Amino acid sequence: METQKLYYEDPTLREFPATVLSCEPAGEVWKVVLDQTAFYPEGGGQPADHGVLKTAGGEIAVTDVHEKDGAVIHTCAAPVEPGAVVTGALDWACRFDHMQQHSGEHMISGILCRLYHCDNVGFHLGAETVTIDYNAEISWEQALEAERLANEAVWADREVEITYPSREELAALDYRSKKEIAGQVRIVEFPEADRCACCGTHVASAGQVGLVKVLSCQKFREGVRMEILCGARALRYLSGTYDQARAIGQRLSVKPLETLAAVERLEDELSAAKARIADLEQTAFAAIAAEQAGRGDVLLFQSPMRPDSLRRLADAVGKSCGGLAAVFSGEGETWSYALVRADGADIAPLVKELNQTLHGRGGGRNGFAQGSAAAAREDIERFFER
Repeated sequence: METQKLYYEDPTLREFPATVLSCEPAGEVWKVVLDQTAFYPEGGGQPADHGVLKTAGGEIAVTDVHEKDGAVIHTCAAPVEPGAVVTGALDWACRFDHMQQHSGEHMISGILCRLYHCDNVGFHLGAETVTIDYNAEISWEQALEAERLANEAVWADREVEITYPSREELAALDYRSKKEIAGQVRIVEFPEADRCACCGTHVASAGQVGLVKVLSCQKFREGVRMEILCGARALRYLSGTYDQARAIGQRLSVKPLETLAAVERLEDELSAAKARIADLEQTAFAAIAAEQAGRGDVLLFQSPMRPDSLRRLADAVGKSCGGLAAVFSGEGETWSYALVRADGADIAPLVKELNQTLHGRGGGRNGFAQGSAAAAREDIERFFER
């Protein structure tokens, strides 16, 4: 029971009539086989089409499609009577997106494999991005060069050529393929970019890909994993990044393409400010430590401060007081703490008891501990008064 595959005959077909050959229950869904279909089944890294079957009783959602032994099986939300004539309607926006992503992947993969003598060993068309794995090292600069060439092929807008060569013709043909293919081989060619054995659906001409954008190129196994976007996805992504750059530019009173330099200036200013703050803290901490000189065990409360600042204050007070320096920074029932024993004695038992009593987390050794506590100031004071 084979299904006529209309998606190969006309990949732009959005609606089609069909006769139901079979309908079998499968849990809460039904598996429906039609005599012909334009719904593409999942395969080769390309997701399945979605859509509906229009029947006399209403529309039935098609939520998944796969192929088995030549039959295309539609996963449907409700049953449909065998022998009934239905109209299949694709979610065209989803299908065209898949064609843009898959076709763009072919173009950039063909260019990369030709220029850098690598193979495409993995492809996944995800809901957000497209990932491609190559079995050779590719630099960011090389990826951008392939992106440039792929977009030049897009702008040339040559027609996509799909052929079914004979075994003799195939033997003389230079084409990409991930594995040995039994039976008839379908060759998809993007002139100036790629020639590859593929069973997926593609745009009619390169210009319909719209745009190819490389997002990342990271080392993966023996090669790299590249992330790309094509067509409407690429436009949405680039529009979003431009809107963010524009908003940042407005905050910094610069144009969108000048935000990097403005942020670098802010980083320099922030580093200088942090250094100045550290100097001021050192002076303040020295003064606080001098006030606690020789007092033995000391409990101090401070306004919220960074963990490193808290540690440095506790260390300064610990060296000065000659006993245990317990410094808490925060407010309400949210505190960070640093404990320092001037003699370097084991502090673990104290920290364990503190954490149990004051709902804390943290630890340390060699006379120093740092963590957090969720308790009122009065509870902390009672703990250290014992």
